[in-house]
Amino acid sequence: MLNATRWFLRIAGIYGLIALVPFYFLEERIGIDQPPAITHPEFYYGFVGVAVAWQVAFLIMSMDPVRYRPLLLAAVLEKASYGIPAIVLFTQGRLGTQMLAAGLIDLALGTGFLIAYGVLSRRGDAR
Repeated sequence: MLNATRWFLRIAGIYGLIALVPFYFLEERIGIDQPPAITHPEFYYGFVGVAVAWQVAFLIMSMDPVRYRPLLLAAVLEKASYGIPAIVLFTQGRLGTQMLAAGLIDLALGTGFLIAYGVLSRRGDAR
């Protein structure tokens, strides 16, 4: 299971980087496709930057999941902090299906992190 956890974290980090890094170049496009335009770019770029940093953290965690096991709980929170609001906003009619899908992917990844946390606890500190 340790190797599966390593791969899961790597895939999550790589997927996240592929999904998020383009947002550094899409501020204007988002304003056109989903008006209104972004009025507080510091929040936009701050969100993207924090999210990208977490993807790098997932890649670091993949190198030694047992050592970084406590961070899996923070990773669950990171994923839930977008996934749960996405569902709420969608049910209120304030979010489109494409962004709901992104939120559901985050919840699936968060569930995987929670499972990995449980599996690693049964392993103890054995490497």
